[in-house]
Amino acid sequence: MSDTVFSNAQRAEVLTQALPYIKKYWGKIVVIKYGGNAMINEERKQQVMEDIALLWLIGVKVVLIHGGGPEISQTMRKLGKESVFVNGLRVTDRETVDIVQMVLAGKVNKTLVNLLQMKGGHAVGLSGIDGGIIEATMKDPALGYVGKITRIRTRPITDLLEKNYIPVVSTVASDRQGNTYNINGDTAAACIAGALQAERLIMMTDIDGVLADRDDPTSLIRELTVERARELFDRGVISGGMIPKVDCCVDAIEKGVKNVVILDGRVPHSILMELLTEQGAGTMVVGGEKP
Repeated sequence: MSDTVFSNAQRAEVLTQALPYIKKYWGKIVVIKYGGNAMINEERKQQVMEDIALLWLIGVKVVLIHGGGPEISQTMRKLGKESVFVNGLRVTDRETVDIVQMVLAGKVNKTLVNLLQMKGGHAVGLSGIDGGIIEATMKDPALGYVGKITRIRTRPITDLLEKNYIPVVSTVASDRQGNTYNINGDTAAACIAGALQAERLIMMTDIDGVLADRDDPTSLIRELTVERARELFDRGVISGGMIPKVDCCVDAIEKGVKNVVILDGRVPHSILMELLTEQGAGTMVVGGEKP
């Protein structure tokens, strides 16, 4: 609807319809996982940061967890190093983990912090190493310095939330010997959201959500219980790259997150549609019976 048709009264009506949802999430912790292909388009990135800044301004305690796989791959190409993946995980030798740390904890993290502040938010960038937020061990020697999370310390994050900042956390970690690890962003988001007992975890990806028929975009499953998700795993409905994502959703629910949503981060303002409208966006994963 164009500005000439969308009257001030209609704008006011839209805001009043959002009021119950603003009340619902005011003062609550919402963890947003942002990364991968959802980060590539600069216009969409600006809109995502606008959504997060708006949520912060209306009193939602937003924690932004980010990856940056495409940026890592691009930097490795510039340095003449080939990216190798096994089962969707980047093989990470010592040289690669240095690149991962440089890109995620440096360039990507500070770019997102800067964008949030340009949109009116107050943000502080952290890595999983800072304050020992993410402690890890080696997941598989064949993968190199890819980490398996052993502990989450939430204090640095909660301290920032109490001071009314948006924590922006990059998914690198360390162990007690000082080794650095690359951590899967979805896994890190699920563990951090669980440790924070978040009201909601939003997983931004590059598809609409879980589809009953992966070849039919109109077959979106809007609500999915943990039990139903396991049934769909067994039947092969959830397959391929969606398996680890839904696994992380189930893990987050089991760790205490109230519900998790997988949505398409390329859709303009999908976060606001999910949190501040009745219909929502994407697929919501919940524990127990369908609400």
